[in-house]
Amino acid sequence: MVEIVDAKFITSAPKVDAAPESQEHNEVVFMARSNVGKSSLLNALTNHKGLAKVSSTPGKTKLINYFDVTFLDRDTNEKLIAKFVDLPGFGYAKVSKSQKHDWEKNLTDYISQREQIKIFIHLIDCRHPHLEIDTQVSEFLFANAQADQYILQIFTKIDKLNQKEQSALRREFPNALMVSSAKKRGTKKIIQVIYDILKEDAHES
Repeated sequence: MVEIVDAKFITSAPKVDAAPESQEHNEVVFMARSNVGKSSLLNALTNHKGLAKVSSTPGKTKLINYFDVTFLDRDTNEKLIAKFVDLPGFGYAKVSKSQKHDWEKNLTDYISQREQIKIFIHLIDCRHPHLEIDTQVSEFLFANAQADQYILQIFTKIDKLNQKEQSALRREFPNALMVSSAKKRGTKKIIQVIYDILKEDAHES
């Protein structure tokens, strides 16, 4: 069984140029439309209530936030360190057009230029699986991700759907993961999937 045993905030960066220097290929980037539950998921995965600030005002986080995260495989006692990267929420309307343009440019620059990224995690509210903005982000990721980068689609707030609705979503998106941060459902599987990808990369390099 794999757990996250330590997580701490390192730094914030306004854009890709200001990102921390690193030779490691171990960044896990979390991206989502505002108010999808990104901060709640980061806190649930790391078992650290105040790690990512849950804002009552969607779209408030304008910086790229970095966290050092330690995974521990309880079976082998093997540890693995990764960086979780919390990108600003996209698609929130209550800002000026110029501000919105700057944020979006920062995000697209980061996604396409940051070579240290190993995994992109695109979070989608399970109640709104077909929003145009999420489709655009998904298409952008698949168009820009490098061959050795992974894209994980995760549907949040799965506890808001009944069993029939959950089954339909799983059929439509068979490769996606499902999570409820509030009920702590699906978090262990996400941790295991992230760990397996990072570990495989560490063994290859």
